Amino acid sequence: MRRSIEELRAFYGEPSGALVRRLLARRLDNAWGEANDCDVLGLGYATPWLDAFVGARRVVAAMPGGQGVEPWPLVGRNRSLLVDDRRLPFTAGSFDRILLIHALEEADDARALLAEAVRALAPAGRIILTAAARGGLWSRAEATPFGHGRPFTRGQLERLVREVGLEPTAWSQALYMPPWPPLLPLADGFEQVGRHLFPGAAGVIMLEATRQAYARLPVNGATRTVRGRTPAMAPQPATQMPGSARNDLDGSPERP
Repeated sequence: MRRSIEELRAFYGEPSGALVRRLLARRLDNAWGEANDCDVLGLGYATPWLDAFVGARRVVAAMPGGQGVEPWPLVGRNRSLLVDDRRLPFTAGSFDRILLIHALEEADDARALLAEAVRALAPAGRIILTAAARGGLWSRAEATPFGHGRPFTRGQLERLVREVGLEPTAWSQALYMPPWPPLLPLADGFEQVGRHLFPGAAGVIMLEATRQAYARLPVNGATRTVRGRTPAMAPQPATQMPGSARNDLDGSPERP
């Protein structure tokens, strides 16, 4: 069963939640910046981060039925809606960027949820999956949203995205600090040291992916799969991605 919208709102109103919001926002800024001229979808409970996409053409917050929904943003026209996460109410290719946070861990069928997200993703779109890390302390902290449902390893997320026709292009980790309030002031130090010395202690994994291939229909009606030829579509470590540094989720090299 998913955490309720009241529980999620309460957590992100506490100091621990504010810290999580800040640390993950840093990774998202390095990856997508302000998402200029993009249509952005947040799926799960992504509203703590959606305000940052000020350059986006459109931003929508879709919240699963088992969780509940809250109005967002607080000022202006509402852009949040309650959805069946296995049948999203969007036409194919509607969004250039899709962010999943607090979506996969408690989904009844994570693959079906992700397949629907991919259906709504534009052909050249990018998607970021954010999930509790199986080996981290945050996945064992029931007082946080990350301590419920199924945590993931990096390998499990990579297999999941490949099953729905995506290819991983970049990844990062965050929340190396144990989920203990007295350590909150030391969080930035933990992030700097942990990623080099204790990579397995991260509380959250963030994986970016793009479409792996597309289907071409020849004259005879037989379908054949054609690999994408764009460099950004080819599988390669985040530290070797061509182009801007924003292809690395945290703006600096990650260990494989």
